[in-house]
Amino acid sequence: MRCPACGCLDSKVTDSRPVEDGGSIRRRRECLQCGRRFTTYETFERQNLLVVKKDQSRELFSHEKLRGGIIAACHKRPVSAAQIEAVVDRVEQQAYNSLQEEITTRCIGEMVMNELKTLDDVAYIRFASVYRQFTDLPSFLTEMRKLLDERGEAAHALPAREQYHNHEVKDDA
Repeated sequence: MRCPACGCLDSKVTDSRPVEDGGSIRRRRECLQCGRRFTTYETFERQNLLVVKKDQSRELFSHEKLRGGIIAACHKRPVSAAQIEAVVDRVEQQAYNSLQEEITTRCIGEMVMNELKTLDDVAYIRFASVYRQFTDLPSFLTEMRKLLDERGEAAHALPAREQYHNHEVKDDA
């Protein structure tokens, strides 16, 4: 490490400590030529992770973009900022742990839905409705039924599709 005072490349580490976030190490160094002390920080370098979108275009993985989608799904839900950040961190970690240079939006979306499913049902359905692009009520109801089945709740909690199509309007006249 180059001394900021004299430019010498020789220094010794006199103290090392992890930084509070655990993502880096603070090192106190002493120049072997001039004796000045200085501090450096050592962090790991993450590989670039490319996200392959539906149209096959690619962009760098964005922590902020992921957080924004999860915040939108959790809007006005009893989900704390800490819980949202924990979901973002877990999904990001899973994406980087795949050890791939590229990951699809589909894969990321599935990871987010798995996390939201355990956190908040409404946030899960909101995210799924955008991610899976529900185009009609039956596709939305199908996803709701799957969620209820996984929870072991009664299948009759949601009306069957046929009840919507066979519903008759009666006049009181």
